[in-house]
Amino acid sequence: MKRPMRREAVLTAAILLLILAAAVVLDAALPRYHIVIKVIKKGAVYALVAVSMNLLNGFTGLFSLGQAGFMLLGAYSYAILCIPVAKRMGVYQYFQGGIMRFSLPELCSGVFGEAAGTVVGMLLALLAGGLLAGFVAYLIGLPVLRLRSDYLAIATLGFAEIVRTFIQWNALGPLTNGSNLLKSYPDLPGAASYLLLIGVFIGVIVLITSSTYGRAFKAIRDDEVAAEAMGINLAHHKRLAFVISSFFAGVGGGMLAMYMGTVQALSFKSTMTYEILLIVVIGGIGSITGSVATSFFYIAGLEWLLRGLDSGKFLGIKAPGVFKNGFRMAVVSTIIMVVVLFFRRGIMGDRELTDLLRRKNRRRKEESEHG
Repeated sequence: MKRPMRREAVLTAAILLLILAAAVVLDAALPRYHIVIKVIKKGAVYALVAVSMNLLNGFTGLFSLGQAGFMLLGAYSYAILCIPVAKRMGVYQYFQGGIMRFSLPELCSGVFGEAAGTVVGMLLALLAGGLLAGFVAYLIGLPVLRLRSDYLAIATLGFAEIVRTFIQWNALGPLTNGSNLLKSYPDLPGAASYLLLIGVFIGVIVLITSSTYGRAFKAIRDDEVAAEAMGINLAHHKRLAFVISSFFAGVGGGMLAMYMGTVQALSFKSTMTYEILLIVVIGGIGSITGSVATSFFYIAGLEWLLRGLDSGKFLGIKAPGVFKNGFRMAVVSTIIMVVVLFFRRGIMGDRELTDLLRRKNRRRKEESEHG
């Protein structure tokens, strides 16, 4: 039994390394702002946020719609902590340069050197955004997690809208810049760095779902009464899942800020949460592999492959009367309906890549025995 599992782990690691190597080659061959690089970056960010939502909705059974709010906290935390001091007067031009008088990458550059210090400062800013999101999740989780099903979804959706409005409040302008843009902060170089960092964070989530805490989350999802009878503290584990999910959503929000280059609260509407939820449902509720794969397919289709449907020409066919603004979303919606009709539990269901490899090994073994 151990040998097939070891073989699956090696094969999975080989696939991941091959993907990372391909990203390194693309970084070297394509310009920084090439559409393929942008798709990989945004797909990676959405993969992390989708997996974080799946941890809560798929593995614990809590239906939350507050992801955009936690992403917003992470994005603003990253931007505020990383804007260079020399550029703050230009960014906070309506608030006399703001109240922040330091930049984490600049502080770390004085300790680790410019290149390494900048990266360390950026990572610390991402973690700070995640911690802020997790802390806020803990506070609102105290009353909100007493609710169930649709009521929990409505409460968390309301929280996201409150956060978006609160950040744009002019009284917080010296910190958040009010309704104005935050910009001029650093970005990680290349798509490979995004994939590597996202891979580490998703790897941590996989370890959590495979631990005793992960098994407790699944027990709560399957039957709360039975889980409590087994000695699982429902309130504690629900709160823990909510905080962990929000932490990684905050980190994902920080990385989305990196990708976009500018941050404004108006971008983090409830539509963003619905996009993430759509990815989770199509990929398979309870499948991390499904969420990751669907994130890349969704972003690639929406941002790249189907873009011609809105611009008059698609697959070499010129039809401006048909291929016009809005037609792309109609096609995407149709594809989603077809997927939902034929894959009721999502493309992957609750299976992972290792489950597919295990099934393939089992089928091969049976064929060899009968052959």
